[in-house]
Amino acid sequence: MGLKTRLLPRVVLVLCLGGALGVPTFRKERAAHPEPQLSQQQHEDNQSFQYDHEAFLGKEEAKTFDQLTPEESKERLGKIVDRIDDNKDGFVTTEELKNWIKRVQKRYIFENVAKVWKDYDLNKDNKISWDEYKQATYGYYLENPVDFQDATEQHNFKKMLPRDERRFKRADLDGDSEATREEFTAFLHPEEFEHMKDIVVQETLEDIDKNEDGFVDQDEYIADMFAHEDGGPEPDWVITEREQFADFRDLNKDGKMDKEEIRHWILPQDYDHAQAEARHLVYESDVDKDQKLTKEEIIDNWNMFVGSQATNYGEDLTKNHDEL
Repeated sequence: MGLKTRLLPRVVLVLCLGGALGVPTFRKERAAHPEPQLSQQQHEDNQSFQYDHEAFLGKEEAKTFDQLTPEESKERLGKIVDRIDDNKDGFVTTEELKNWIKRVQKRYIFENVAKVWKDYDLNKDNKISWDEYKQATYGYYLENPVDFQDATEQHNFKKMLPRDERRFKRADLDGDSEATREEFTAFLHPEEFEHMKDIVVQETLEDIDKNEDGFVDQDEYIADMFAHEDGGPEPDWVITEREQFADFRDLNKDGKMDKEEIRHWILPQDYDHAQAEARHLVYESDVDKDQKLTKEEIIDNWNMFVGSQATNYGEDLTKNHDEL
């Protein structure tokens, strides 16, 4: 396909919300990030646009794009372009597009925190204590310790409670066991905060390091993204990932990744996701190759933009313009 993705492991709790928070279920969520070479790659055809939408959005979220006709999408996209053009010179530069994408990213994070805030702030004091979070998330199992559906669920519970507490304490900068909005945002989205990045690396290691030796070897790296079935041959993309591990992940060539190598993999210092996305969009849409986009160039390539972070992967096109 036209875009490759790198997977950043991140374990989260999905809460079954009823009248109260109820019984939590556990799953892994992967946050996809394009590789640095993204901006040089081209889409193969319109089918790869749909691949991008589903890869970044999931199938359900991608359906928001279908709520509008092409004409409606183009009209709303044009209004968004006017907002991206900060200096109102009639062009959208890579820098302006990058700034817009970062704004959309931040808005998504803050909206996500706002959606769940009331579920955890049980005493409505505009802070979330560790006890409140623990009760809202794990209260059912703490009160019913034997009511597990299976051994895996019990194992996940025993793993996640101390892990969440460790992450909460790292996010709680003033150490008062109560999270402000900013601190709770760092707790839920640690990859966005510098002081939380050690936690992201540690959790990634714990997720993939199945033999618990403190390292990620090549087989563990592959097993995190591909499950062998009946001893069949590995597909070509898995073979390529093995080569990636040997050539680019295992920097000291000892056959495994340590914490620093994992950090380099999932949190590369020299890689700006928003910058790469902006360059990619400009590269694909800049017909006259002047390194900037007119509104016409963007609208002519609207199918790419409604599937990119410039419009929150299409979601912004379904909102009232005044909401943006």
